[in-house]
Amino acid sequence: MRALVALSCACAIGGVSAAEGETILEQVTVTGTREKERLVETPASVGAVKAEAIAADKPAHPAQVMGQIPGAAVAVTNGEGHTTSIRQPFTTSPVYLFLEDGIPSRSPGFFNHNALYEINVPQAGGIEVNRGPSSALYGSDAIGGVVNVLTRVPPTKPELGASVEIGEHGWRRALLSGGSGYANGGFRADLNLSATDGWRDDTAYDRKSGTLRWDHFIGDNTSLKTVLGFSEIDQDTGANSPLVREDYKHDPTRNYLPIAFRKVSALRLSTSLEHETADSLLSITPYVRDNSMDLLASFALRFDPSLAETRNQSYGLMAKWRQDFAPMRARLIAGIDLDMSPGSRRENRVNATTRGSGASQEFIDYTVGARIYDYDVEYRGISPYLHGEISPTDRLRLTAGLRYDDMRYAFRNDFAAGVVQVGSSFYGQVADSTVNFRRATPKLGATYALDRDTHLFASYNQGFRAPSESQLFRPSRATSRASALALAQSALELEAIRAEQFELGIRGVVAGVSYDLVAYDLTKHDDIVSQRDPETTQTITTNAGKTRHRGVELGVGAPLHRTVRLDVSMSYAWHEFEDWETSQGDFGGNEQASAPRFMSNTRLTWTPTTAVRAQVEWSRIGSYWLDDANTVKYGGHNLFNLRGNYALNPTWSLFGSIQNLTDKRYAESAQLSTRSTPVYSPGLPRAVIAGVEAKW
Repeated sequence: MRALVALSCACAIGGVSAAEGETILEQVTVTGTREKERLVETPASVGAVKAEAIAADKPAHPAQVMGQIPGAAVAVTNGEGHTTSIRQPFTTSPVYLFLEDGIPSRSPGFFNHNALYEINVPQAGGIEVNRGPSSALYGSDAIGGVVNVLTRVPPTKPELGASVEIGEHGWRRALLSGGSGYANGGFRADLNLSATDGWRDDTAYDRKSGTLRWDHFIGDNTSLKTVLGFSEIDQDTGANSPLVREDYKHDPTRNYLPIAFRKVSALRLSTSLEHETADSLLSITPYVRDNSMDLLASFALRFDPSLAETRNQSYGLMAKWRQDFAPMRARLIAGIDLDMSPGSRRENRVNATTRGSGASQEFIDYTVGARIYDYDVEYRGISPYLHGEISPTDRLRLTAGLRYDDMRYAFRNDFAAGVVQVGSSFYGQVADSTVNFRRATPKLGATYALDRDTHLFASYNQGFRAPSESQLFRPSRATSRASALALAQSALELEAIRAEQFELGIRGVVAGVSYDLVAYDLTKHDDIVSQRDPETTQTITTNAGKTRHRGVELGVGAPLHRTVRLDVSMSYAWHEFEDWETSQGDFGGNEQASAPRFMSNTRLTWTPTTAVRAQVEWSRIGSYWLDDANTVKYGGHNLFNLRGNYALNPTWSLFGSIQNLTDKRYAESAQLSTRSTPVYSPGLPRAVIAGVEAKW
């Protein structure tokens, strides 16, 4: 293994971070209600990674910090691409909502499961995860959970820092930061320049992203916060190329899909105006977004190879009014979210040059063929909501909320209605049309203080997910003209997926040990499945599925000694099909694929002085089925990571990490190929990163 060194300059490390030192009773969250509230009075499962922990851990991928939250896990696909598991199997489906400072990073109509790589996570001011349905506050997609990445607050005085690090497999990264305060506010600018050659063949990755935040105060009661974020990403996406078992074990750097790539451009700009008095708040936040992506998808090469250019812009407004009332600490929040997002898709068939056959077939070159989709679509969302809180007694706090979403897609096809044929492949086309979704989603919750250090909470939440642009207007490849027409028409008739969840939890502190224990029962109705129409015998896409997700999540933080702290996050869950009959068979009663029952993250942190921090981390992913028929299992894995920080003086610090300390061969994902062959996407072998940082 090649040794690593690094050079860097950024925040000095010292002492125990807030994420490791504070008790759960002191935590404040903003994601559960869009208002700052004490966690113990929030009837929801909200976990957080603090800014101090992110700065100390120096994550190269969101997976390296997300596992610190009970019930949340992220798996690496390529570069900073990811699949996510929060009360759902590891999936790329649009069941999560990703926010930056409470604003969706993308329009609901144009979901991207890789949304975290569009946000500058390594320089974030914290991450909050609200687990379970949250549509009553945030609308579509918030079924499995909401991930809210917070920006860093500007400093109160001039500050400048930079960091440079290098590692194996050509890893290099520079993090630059600076800012200053002034009489009526402050600003901060962060820049992230990352690149790697990739540890597998043809898996290079290059990233440029940044965040600019400006806070300005007008008098004592009014403030402005402007945030500009951008990301430019260029990556070869074969990093998650699955391998047959022999190559997975003995030749893991091999890549069957070297031609795949992804080029991403993301820009977000928002300004929040808040006027707050002793008992009221008015908040108005206009925003714009611009997202584009050129994608030759690795996951589609074997059945529907294409090169897609997708674009969408967003113009939106989030407005709310909050009024507090003295009797029973009552609070009422009324708001409305507006989103107008025009977008487009231009997609061409790819003619691939291959070598070999079966699950180990390699895609070594390609030419761009005929156009198969060419359309514009505009998403429009109008969503008013109400949220109320009241305390009938000093110990009991009740909350309720209701949101109504009116969503519309206006579709204009540059192809005539019918079928586009390319060789033996057929692509259904529908005429210009408008598709609407309307839904009201409620929530109810309560928190109760058993005593000063023990708090109960219970909640009922509904959620929903409207089909995204690609599900409605980009049906899959078909093998006949009739099948293509059936798929295209059935996609237009899809309805929103519905979810409901009951949960019960307890939080508290015993003998200095903080704990957060929650049990949940989440059911999804009208999931989207591929079925064979009994009358026409054609395969169609329809709402027919029902799945149930039940589990227990536990977070514990324990000071074992004045210099040693133990933090544990774990979950045990069942993800089952209750009603799931597709064209492939009836899977009712089976467990879902890619759904480990057990997940855990354990961190032992040693801080002998304010200048030294060392941490060993144990991450466990349990076994899971590779297929919905439950015929083959992946055995799961245990990974150990080591991190360290050493402050040479108030300005200069050293840091380093070793990922996969024991050099374990493991799979980031595993599944059955189209020919029922088990295939595995190998995870990163042992890798060392080291650096130097400073702050002035």
